[in-house]
Amino acid sequence: MPRPIRCRRVEFLPRFNYFSPKEGSNDEVVLKVEELEAIRLKDLEGLMQEECAQKMQVSRQTFQLILEEARKKIADALVNGKAIRIEGGNYVFGNCKYTCLNCGKVFESEKDECPECHSSHVVCHRGKGRGHCFRHHGGW
Repeated sequence: MPRPIRCRRVEFLPRFNYFSPKEGSNDEVVLKVEELEAIRLKDLEGLMQEECAQKMQVSRQTFQLILEEARKKIADALVNGKAIRIEGGNYVFGNCKYTCLNCGKVFESEKDECPECHSSHVVCHRGKGRGHCFRHHGGW
C-alpha cells in the first residue's frame, strides 16, 4: 500500500487561476497549486532547490518531481496552445500550529517536529493527526 501524500506548504495563492491563448484549442492543462508554488520559488524567486523543499516541507526529491511536472505542463500549454487552469492539489496555506503530544508545547513551524523536545509526535491544528491538511480538489 503506498504512503499517503503529505501536504505541501504554499505561501502564495494566485489572484488569477486561468490563462488562455488568444487563439487556440479548447484543451487545457491543470496546474496544481503546489506545482505553481514550486515554479514561483525556484524560477521566480531564484531559491536553491534545498531552500524550496524546506519552504514547502517536502524532500528535495519530492520537490524536484513537483517542479518537473509543473514545467512539463507549462511547456505543453505553451507549445500546443492549451489553456492553463490552476486548481486543486494537496497543500496547506501557511504554517501549521502544532501541539506536541510528548511535552505539550504549542508551536508554529515549517517543520512538524517539536522545537522543545524534538519529538515528531505532534498534531497539526489544521486537521486531524500528524501533519494532516486538507486535500483541495478544485478551486481554493
